[in-house]
Amino acid sequence: MDPLFSLLTFSLIICCTSAKGPPSPGYYPSSKVSPVSFGQGFRNLWGPQHQKLDQGSLTIWLDSNSGSGFKSLHSYKSGYFGAAIKLQQGYTAGVITCLYLSNNQVYRENHDEIDIEFLGTTPDKPYVLQTNVFIRGSGDRNIGREMQFHLWFDPTQDFHNYAILWKPNEIM
Repeated sequence: MDPLFSLLTFSLIICCTSAKGPPSPGYYPSSKVSPVSFGQGFRNLWGPQHQKLDQGSLTIWLDSNSGSGFKSLHSYKSGYFGAAIKLQQGYTAGVITCLYLSNNQVYRENHDEIDIEFLGTTPDKPYVLQTNVFIRGSGDRNIGREMQFHLWFDPTQDFHNYAILWKPNEIM
C-alpha cells in the first residue's frame, strides 16, 4: 500500500495562529519548511458556512446542525503536520475534535490513518487527548496503536500546538 496521506481536520474550533512555545512534540521544523496558507494548501471538505478565514488563520466551529472540515490539496509520504488549536468550553460530549492523516480516499476499505483526537466532554470533566495509528484499516494492537492522555493543562483557555512528525521509519 502506498503511504500517501491527505491531511484532514474536523474540529470544533481550530485556528492556525501562533500559540505559546514551540510546536509539539518538541520539534521545530527547519528553515527549509515553510507554512502553507489555507488557500494554497487546503480546500473545504464540508460545512463552509462554519469556516472563517482571517489573515491566514482559519476558525471552524460546530453548532446543533453541523460542523466543518477541510483537507489538503496534496498527498504526502512524510512530514511535519501541526496546528494551533483552542478547544471549545462546556458540553462537547459526542464530538471529536481532530487533526489526522489518512489515505482513505485511495484505499477506502483498507486505509492507513494517524490521528490526534480530543474526545468530547462535559463541563465537570477535562478533555482527553487520544492518538491513533491505524494500519490497513485496523487499530488492532498488533498492527496499530491507540493511546489516551489526560492533559495537565486546560486546552480551552488558549491555543496550544499539536503536531504529527512522520518520518519514514517513525511517527511522533
